[in-house]
This record gives sequence, C-alpha cells and structure tokens, in this order.
Amino acid sequence: MKRILLAIALIAAAAPLRAQLYHPGEVLEYRVSYRAKMFPNTEVGSVSVTTSEEPLDGQTRYKVVGRGRTLPTYRWFYNIDDLYTVWIDPATLRPERFESDLHESDYTFRSRYDYSWADSVVRTRWQSRQRPEREKQMRLTDETMDAIALFFSLRTAEADDFREGEPATLRMVLQDTIRDLQYRYLGREQKKIRNMGRFATLKFECQLGTTEGFSFTDGTVFTIWISDDRNKIPLWIESPVRVGSINAYISGYKGLKYPLESLVR
Repeated sequence: MKRILLAIALIAAAAPLRAQLYHPGEVLEYRVSYRAKMFPNTEVGSVSVTTSEEPLDGQTRYKVVGRGRTLPTYRWFYNIDDLYTVWIDPATLRPERFESDLHESDYTFRSRYDYSWADSVVRTRWQSRQRPEREKQMRLTDETMDAIALFFSLRTAEADDFREGEPATLRMVLQDTIRDLQYRYLGREQKKIRNMGRFATLKFECQLGTTEGFSFTDGTVFTIWISDDRNKIPLWIESPVRVGSINAYISGYKGLKYPLESLVR
C-alpha cells in the first residue's frame, strides 16, 4: 500500500517549476489489487487523494491528503492505515509542511517536514514505534519536494514536452536523505480501466535511485499511465513485488478542474 501511495505521488516528475494543478474539491479514488499465479487479481486495498483549502498558521493553504487502507476483508491479516498530508502556499505553489502518520499492524511511524524556502533548507523529524524522535536539516533546491508535493508537478505539462525514452531526474525528500527519482516517458497508449472504460494515456516508468544508482532493467520500476488530457491524473499503476505485482487503478473521481477528455469509451 505504501508503495502504491508513493507511486501515485511519483507520477509527477517532469515540470517542477511550472504552475501546478491544485484544485480544491478534487477527489481521486483508487483500488489496489495483488496479482500472482495463484491470485489472478485480488483487490486488497483502497487509496484516496483529496485537495481542499484550509488555514495553516493563519494563512489559507491548499491541503492535499493521501490515504491508503486495507479493505475490511483483509484487515484481520494485515491492517494498513497510512495518511500523508501536505500544505501548499497558493502564491508560490511550494510545500510548506508535510506530515505522515502510518499504522501498519503493530508498526507505527510519524514524520514531519518543515520547509524554509527563504533559507533553502528543510527540517525533518521522524519517529517509529519505541524509538526516540530524530531530526535533520538538509539543503533545498527549487525542484526538491516531498512525494505528495511532487504528485502535481506534471499536471500542466504537455506530451510534446517529453522526449520518448529519454531519462530525467528529480529530487525527493525522505526523512534523513534526499533521493533522486528517475523517470522516462514511453509514449502514448490506450489503457482499459476496470469498470471505468478505455482511456488515452501517457505512459511513464519511474524509479527511486539508490547508492548503486539506477537500472530500468532490475525489476523495481513503477510503470504508470496518466490521462492524456489537461487533468493529467494517474489512471493505472503497476509495481512489481517479489512474487507477482501490485496494481492500482482509478475507481472514481470528482471535482476535476477540466473535463476528462481522455475517456475514449
């Protein structure tokens, strides 16, 4: 579930300095399924991403919340309830605060990032179950953000801005480090989404870098299809695991800023 929430966030990698599409009232709903030989397609969870306007420190801010939960049928086996929240300055379209609150069976984890763009630093704090809180200060660049803030950075880009097959890189804040995110555009493709219809999409591969670098052939790549229209919303996400794959697909939406013109039928 955490991987799918992250993958939804990572679709956004190509235009971090452009105006971003924050639209209060937008709600995106996803179903998460596991697929393997003995499990042809088993739905195990749900993910939602909502955008609203709320005050933060006396100022109106965009608030984006990503939440992933195990479906009730499987909570006895492995109960996940992960919450990610980011507040955005409407004037600069930069994140000001990020928080996570994760509950996965008996494991808990909380983190908070406070951005100081005037000083070009981000201050992070995090704490897991039965461990003391830790903190760190790291340098920022204009394109360095948390995963949820990166969610929106692609959404005003045009397909013609991408060069098919050519890799590019962004930077993402993760607790005590800043990791490189590499992605590449694979071209246009029609994608059938269960119970939703067939869509015109833009197809991407994304991967978080490690100390060993990147390899798009080692089986750890997120493959993501986003709507080929002005909304640029994630429609289908596929992520390999040790056995089989985890998939997330759009199951509902409302409050989009533009018509969903990518829906073919």
